[in-house]
Amino acid sequence: MEKGESNVDQVTALLELAKVKKENIISFKGQGLKLDTKEDARGVVEAIQACKDLQALELVGNTVGVEAAQLIAEALKKRPELERCLWSDMFTGRLRSEIPKSLRCLGDAIIEANAHLVEIDLSDNAFGPDGVKACVELLKSRCAYSIQELRFNNNGLGGGGIILADTLIECHERSVVHGKPLALKVFVAGRNRLEDPGAKALAKAFKTIGTLEEIHLPQNGIRHQGIAALAETVKHSPSLKHLNLNDNTFTEEGAIPMAEGIKNINSLEIINFGDCLVRTEGAKAIGEALKNSNPDLKELILSFGEIQLEGGLKICDALSGKEMLKKLDLNGNQFGEDGVEEVKDLAKEFCSSSVLGSLSDDEGSDSESDEDSSSESQSSDTRIDEIVNGSIYNEEPSSTLVNGNSDKPETLLTPKNFLSSVTASSLISMSSSKRVNLLEEVAELVTNAESTANACVVLSELLKEDCIENMISCKNPQAEKLRSCVFECIDVLIADAFEKYPNTPMLVVNPLLVKMGLIKSESKKDKPVGKMQAMVVILGHICQQAYFPKFLKSIVRSLVAKENHRWDQSPFLRTQLMQILYA
Repeated sequence: MEKGESNVDQVTALLELAKVKKENIISFKGQGLKLDTKEDARGVVEAIQACKDLQALELVGNTVGVEAAQLIAEALKKRPELERCLWSDMFTGRLRSEIPKSLRCLGDAIIEANAHLVEIDLSDNAFGPDGVKACVELLKSRCAYSIQELRFNNNGLGGGGIILADTLIECHERSVVHGKPLALKVFVAGRNRLEDPGAKALAKAFKTIGTLEEIHLPQNGIRHQGIAALAETVKHSPSLKHLNLNDNTFTEEGAIPMAEGIKNINSLEIINFGDCLVRTEGAKAIGEALKNSNPDLKELILSFGEIQLEGGLKICDALSGKEMLKKLDLNGNQFGEDGVEEVKDLAKEFCSSSVLGSLSDDEGSDSESDEDSSSESQSSDTRIDEIVNGSIYNEEPSSTLVNGNSDKPETLLTPKNFLSSVTASSLISMSSSKRVNLLEEVAELVTNAESTANACVVLSELLKEDCIENMISCKNPQAEKLRSCVFECIDVLIADAFEKYPNTPMLVVNPLLVKMGLIKSESKKDKPVGKMQAMVVILGHICQQAYFPKFLKSIVRSLVAKENHRWDQSPFLRTQLMQILYA
């Protein structure tokens, strides 16, 4: 009897914790539950079973292991009414090898229940391509024919974006045969390093489906080829209302095709092309496209796009008849002082000051920028040589490189001074597209594997203790953001290095291992860094990327496994690195 009472009390407590809403949504959001074993998950399962009509299960902000997922899956096999799987951020601290197993058993349970899903949210789980593969069977099944919203934000998809796109196309083909065409409305996959291949694959899927109302693909390293492919999607998405491609790289080559796509529909309400380098000709094309299309436009974001005054005026002219306009963001472009006032005056004719956002971060006219960059270039011509030769590492930061501790502004970063002048704050404040563009130019100056390793050391020194305590994630959001920015820079440099050594990729890895002190250098001048933790975290990241040759994992693993006093600094990180190398 006491045991029965204990179970009842447990279920009652969990139901209270879960905040059952409207008797059909069970939410454990943000409870921080650590569900490792089946016993850990038993209370959650009983709460699910006690719900009369489970239409949504929310597990956001908890951590679910394989055994716990298996027990939850058993409960879901009997819930055909389930419609929404709100499962973002539910694998914190889990090995990437564990997550696919959990996803697969949960997906199989939904298939067995013959549920008809409306929404799947798996954002912020960092499961990479393997996580996508674990979802394929679910997304191809009849359960997915009814899906309207898919959210895969910040999952490290990489090449998994192609797998996801192919799966959506197959789902659509199957659903058409069964007379229930997939009618996906919302797709979210920001911060996933999809790049052009992923963008092109998804564009094909969206065009095939044809029902998208919202597309969110910010911060994905997509360049003009991928943008042009997405422009075709826009052209064939007559219901598209919200298009968010923030912090990718259009240039004129991508912006002009996108403008053509926009011109062919009239449904857009929100367009976010901020930090996309649409530039002047791109802005003019977008303005021309919007002048006689999309009458219900509410928001247009074209900030930090290297747009000069002529482009800004063209945008303002195009929006003069948009009665629904509530936000226009043109901040951070290149209008110049007089140009800013001209834009403000023109905007007053069709919108209030609250609609036109601040222009306080205007970067000045093109001629002003040329003068600044020319001056900066002259003062930094020799610095890249110091970085390449490794002589910069023992120097103290220049007094002009500040992080809020001086009245002097941070140095304007250029390809030649980037590695000698970059700070944590300057890296975070820069848009993803600008970082990538800048690092691609830096990579051209860093001509060999040794200098690439030196550059990685410079970037690793930006990572302080809260960035390198754990290889999986950071507790501090700001630290996680900084680490993500550093990884993005590292990816550009290392991917470029592997391209330079296509037949001898170990030559790229060896200098990194020398810097960590795991192998000896042939040169007496090349010494390991004092503290290796940051370099261990960076190596762990590199080994998980698509550009890293898989066969190198076993070689690196054998070197990491060797006894070395250097590991006394970070035995926990060594364990995590070994887990990555075995995955």
